[in-house]
Parts: sequence; C-alpha cells; structure tokens
Amino acid sequence: MPTTFPSPADGLLIATYLWDDVPAEPVGVVQVVHGLAEHGPRYDRFARALNAAGFVVSAADNRGHGASVDDEVPLGSFGAAGTGGFVADIGAHARLLAEQHAGLPLFAFAHSLGSMGMQNVLLDEPVRYAGVVLSGSTTLDGLGGVLAGLPADQPGLAAFNAGFEPRTGFEWLSRDAAEVDAYVADPLCGFPTEDAIIGGVLATAERTADPSTVRADLPLLLVSGDRDPVGGPGGANVTALGERYRAAGVADVTVSLYPEARHELVNETNRDEVTADVVAWLRAHLPR
Repeated sequence: MPTTFPSPADGLLIATYLWDDVPAEPVGVVQVVHGLAEHGPRYDRFARALNAAGFVVSAADNRGHGASVDDEVPLGSFGAAGTGGFVADIGAHARLLAEQHAGLPLFAFAHSLGSMGMQNVLLDEPVRYAGVVLSGSTTLDGLGGVLAGLPADQPGLAAFNAGFEPRTGFEWLSRDAAEVDAYVADPLCGFPTEDAIIGGVLATAERTADPSTVRADLPLLLVSGDRDPVGGPGGANVTALGERYRAAGVADVTVSLYPEARHELVNETNRDEVTADVVAWLRAHLPR
C-alpha cells in the first residue's frame, strides 16, 4: 500500500512507494519520477536491482496518475494546479526523502515526462541531489518538433508508434513484446491524458532551454535508446540536451545512447545492461 504526502500546490494526496530491502546499511536513496500514462509500481524490478546495490528507492505516482487522483484531479489530468503543481510535487517528494533519509546522498531517476518535470526542478534545485539520471528525455523545444511530425490521425501516445510494427500501437516503448503486452493490459497505463499535460510541459521549453541556474557540480546522466522517438532521430535531441547542460557550465554530463533500444530502457531487452550502467554511475558518484 502506498503512503501519501499532500501536494504543496493544492493538497492533492501524492501516493509514494518504498523499496528498502537493502542487504546491509544503505549507501544512498533514489527518487523515481515516472512518465506519462504510467505509475510508480511499474519500477518494481528496477527498484529491487537498486536495492541489491545498496540504494533505498522511493517512487511517487505523478498527479493524475496511479493513486494520486481525486475528484478534482482525475486520471489523465494535472488538475487546476497544472504543470506548476507537477513540478512542485517532484520537489516536495525530494525534500521529504532528504528529511526522512538525512545523511544519505539523494539521487533521482526521472523518465520521459518525469525527466521533463525534472529539467524544471533542477533550475531551482529543491534539495542538493548527489546526481540525476534523465531517461527517455529530450529538449522540450525539440519535443515540439517531434510532436509536429507525428501522424495526426493517431490518438495520444500511439502516434509515437509510426515507424514501428503496429501490433498493439505501443511497440515504440520496447522491443520486448511481453513488456509491451503488460503495459497494454495495465489499466493504469496508456490511458488518455488531457492535452494540457503535454501543452503545459511544452510551455516550459523556453525556461528549460537556458539551464544556467543548474548547479555546476551536479552530476547528470542522460540515457536513451537511439530509436526512442521522443529523443528525435538517432537520439539527436538527447545529445543536444547534454550539450546544452555542458554549455551552461555543468561539468559532469554523460550521454549514453543504446543502439536499437526504444523508449522504456528499464523494460527493454537490454534492461540488465542499462540497469548495471545506472548502478555503476550511481555508485561512482557516492560521496567519498
């Protein structure tokens, strides 16, 4: 069962999930921020792998996702608080984890929509992160171009499937058919979302295009499949995002593109490789 904290934006109860089965004393904490039309418990396998490496993990259901819903913020909506509420919730979760696990370094793993929210969060870093992983990310101005090129006759997320086999409409997520089928079968995945969610995130494109307020010594890892349509052809927008952070003075920026991999790297056929790479990066950035 999830625990909850009230959103600082509107009091919505944000559901969180904890994985703390670490083999000895924990070495750090990882905050997971999930993507559009999914939910925190989908990261169970990834979280357990992080546990085995010594990291406590906490994921929150984004507002309007999973169990973070009410009459005012139904499934598929950010509610009246909008993108500002979404960003505020990520920051509030980070502050809560920093308080609950004082003395342990706090990292974040933010995927897709979560990574776009995190790009905003890092401009006014709510806590001192030891490092942040952006998965399935992109420049937000670049995302506008990607969206403009999608077929207009396909609804929602299925529009990203252009160029992939059309078995379910979600083959763009992973080469692993079993993972795609599990996503399609999950009532808390792939549901319709209000245009205001993506529209509100895209409205932050100009702000996030200037990451000059991001802490210069914040370690960043950007991971993406080079066939992830969100990242643009060959991951071009992911590479551009990394360059943008470097140009702003962020000293430790790593971009890893996985050949032929698609959007959900922790559910891809090479997920063990990706997980091992993320774990190695986290451990390399533990305070000495």
